[in-house]
Amino acid sequence: MMPSPHLSSSTRISDMASQGFEVEALPRERWNTGDYVVVECAEPSGRGVLELPGGRLLVLDEGDRFVGVLGHRRATREAAGSWEAWTPNGMMDLLTAGGLLGRCTSRSSWIPPLLPVRYLGHACRYGVPLRMVDFVEDPGETSDPGHPCVLITGTSMSCGKTGAARAVIRRLRRMGFRVVAAKLTGAARYRDIQSMADAGAAAVFDFVDGGLPSTVCSDDEMDRALRIVLAQVAATPADVAVVELGASPLEPYHGLRAILSVRPWVRLSILCASDAYAVAGFLERVDLPVDLVTGAAANTTSGEELVRHLTGIHTLDSGDPTRMPELDALLRQRLDLPPTP
Repeated sequence: MMPSPHLSSSTRISDMASQGFEVEALPRERWNTGDYVVVECAEPSGRGVLELPGGRLLVLDEGDRFVGVLGHRRATREAAGSWEAWTPNGMMDLLTAGGLLGRCTSRSSWIPPLLPVRYLGHACRYGVPLRMVDFVEDPGETSDPGHPCVLITGTSMSCGKTGAARAVIRRLRRMGFRVVAAKLTGAARYRDIQSMADAGAAAVFDFVDGGLPSTVCSDDEMDRALRIVLAQVAATPADVAVVELGASPLEPYHGLRAILSVRPWVRLSILCASDAYAVAGFLERVDLPVDLVTGAAANTTSGEELVRHLTGIHTLDSGDPTRMPELDALLRQRLDLPPTP
């Protein structure tokens, strides 16, 4: 008897661990984005790592089976792929450690090959495939985060957004304020929002909580996920919401739509950038005021000077402990927070 397949972190919103499921191979015409499927690793140990529902990492071995989710990824600096690129031999790739599955169509030479996996079947109950949207409830109301927001955007993926979010959360917590955090766009990967919880956020949410494997989706699917996630943010007792967008708003992850959903509540807008010229390009193309630039563009005084020369925007390295009094003052000013008791 084969052991039960591992559950990826994309299944954390489901009841699959407690209620179980059957595995049934379905014809291609019945597949959809957000379907939970069971796959088998087709490579020796060490080629792939899987995030489990609690966030722990599992190194996969050849023959290991796990439940992932069909979806799309269009990362500009790592890999792109889609379940719709699936080939008749049933082979796909692990697109993210969170269990996002699809056939890799493009990969940067900077990263190793993705883990190939073999489709075994859909996770089903009574012949009906289980989907992420089965485990979320749409409040059916306008998006409203319910708290003043610090919005963290970026000029690209891997430009320091999550690090900046952690720094902001830590400073707010040290000042005695309650924080709720959310990542509204990206591709399934649990570690980013877990690190926000580690920094002190009382609760953390992302688009997976809204029923999406990634935010490469339709407008209607994105709007539904935003309503669900922001309702969860609003229901969390907090003084401030720290909201991050994965990748850049101009990439195909619906970042601009996410910005519009929270813009009326944004009190401080932080842009993480790879360099000063990326900041200038962002300001030209994205209709969003920026109050502070951080990330790689602000890692040195030379970088900060160039950003200020090109844009006039204040900069600081959010990883530099000596600059935290500046960040504290900015947070207090823009969020209109009372003095620490």
